[in-house]
Amino acid sequence: MAYYLVTYDIGSQKTRQKIGDILLGYGTRVNYSVFEVEVHSKSQLKTLEEELLLLITAKSDSLRFYHICKNCVAKSWSLGEEPAPFEKEAVYFF
Repeated sequence: MAYYLVTYDIGSQKTRQKIGDILLGYGTRVNYSVFEVEVHSKSQLKTLEEELLLLITAKSDSLRFYHICKNCVAKSWSLGEEPAPFEKEAVYFF
């Protein structure tokens, strides 16, 4: 498993929405244009990149991936009430 912080600056509202929807399928929104993403294989990462490349305009849009090593995830923290970085939200069944 690999962890990435994905950020974007996209001019088109429609494209921003589509990119946000795709990234929600891979991780958690932590800010309007920032996502914590987990991928389980190189092929899954390649698929994500290909999906996003179809939407962006290379000359005017910015879409960045920052690889976060597993040890760095363990050393990360949050000061707000939101979950810790890359922490999955718990689901409870009653």
